[in-house]
Amino acid sequence: MNNLFKYLFITIFSTILFTACTTKEVVIIEVKENDLTEFSKKANDNFINQDQATNDYFIKYFRPWDLTKVSYPKLEAMWGQSYRFKKVYLENHQLATKEWFDKQIQNSNFDEYNVVPKKAITLKNTNVRVLPTNSPMFYNPLLPGEGFPFDYNQNSLIKINTPIMVSHLSKDKAWAYIESSSVGGWVEINNIAFVNENFIKQFKNSNYFVSIKEKFPIYDPIFREYVKVGTIFPKEKDNYLIAKKDDNANAIISHIQLNPNEIAAMPVLYNSENRIKILTELLNEPYGWGGLLNNRDCSSFTQDFFTPFGSYLHRNSKAQTTNGKYIDISKLTLDEKKEFIKKEGVPFSTLVYLKGHIMLYLGIKDNEPMVVHNVWSVRLKDKNNKEFRHIIGKSTITTLEPGKELEGFDDNSNILNKVLGIVIL
Repeated sequence: MNNLFKYLFITIFSTILFTACTTKEVVIIEVKENDLTEFSKKANDNFINQDQATNDYFIKYFRPWDLTKVSYPKLEAMWGQSYRFKKVYLENHQLATKEWFDKQIQNSNFDEYNVVPKKAITLKNTNVRVLPTNSPMFYNPLLPGEGFPFDYNQNSLIKINTPIMVSHLSKDKAWAYIESSSVGGWVEINNIAFVNENFIKQFKNSNYFVSIKEKFPIYDPIFREYVKVGTIFPKEKDNYLIAKKDDNANAIISHIQLNPNEIAAMPVLYNSENRIKILTELLNEPYGWGGLLNNRDCSSFTQDFFTPFGSYLHRNSKAQTTNGKYIDISKLTLDEKKEFIKKEGVPFSTLVYLKGHIMLYLGIKDNEPMVVHNVWSVRLKDKNNKEFRHIIGKSTITTLEPGKELEGFDDNSNILNKVLGIVIL
């Protein structure tokens, strides 16, 4: 077992042990390796039919290649242009001008939407942008909880080997508007290659493997990418398949080698050992809004935890409430919420939802429900009642009331207070 869990100290959230601003007695919950083992033992090993779930997963995964065009209505695809009506700050912390937005909108070239759609594949982990530019869009960066990393031009990140449908290119031909199985938006043209039916036939070989290690390098023969947990690789004989492109940006099958400890046949057996193994890989990763900097946010954390086991989760927190049985607990008191989650929650297969955030329930420690999530911060107030943030900025294990022991803890901002429901997967 990874030494990461030998002594994992959590003070409601794991980075708070040495916080100078607290004058309250710090309550330490110590989670050791055997605690996670006990959590995992209480999970339901049979919460899904893995073979059926995996079959459904790949139907969704390859769906863009079954389309004849991007499926979103044109106006829906253009939703990001509404930011021109908001106060948006750019990378220099200056307000975006009307001219700046006009340039992005003109470059979006939506007159060509779905005129000549093409199937394609990602060549590396790829940012999906709201507008066809790498410039960030921030709300007022001086406000708590705004500025970096909350780039509202970052819609998501899709992994290497992701099937996509391309609607059209930007006017400068540097960007492609795409649809994947989970998200739509703009990707850099250099990160994709166009596929034909011969490529698709070879790539869709029904012998799929999934990465079970985080951010290991792959080479073709030079460095290509750092692979994230939950990345799909078809296997052909002793090699794994990725795409490279020819001079015309068409995809060609490329064969690479992977180490046996980095990859496993999908689905990975959903048992205690493997649950802890995958969780270990995902813990302590820096927070990445929308996949920014190749990191995860709350919903990509839960999504990628379940992928190796063949269970498909949607990309954002609200959508993930539809991936199982949703139970509304918003009207309960704080204590009633805790007791309900402890009674009804199934370790490792229950999600805890609040607006804009989602967590994976692990079990009970010292009579507290414990969750794991990738979280940016908790809200506190200073002596002048001015709100500020205590940054966590990573995936970690917490109670449902992170920061409760800190001076300035705001009961109204208590995560437990905001919990709306749970999802039994």
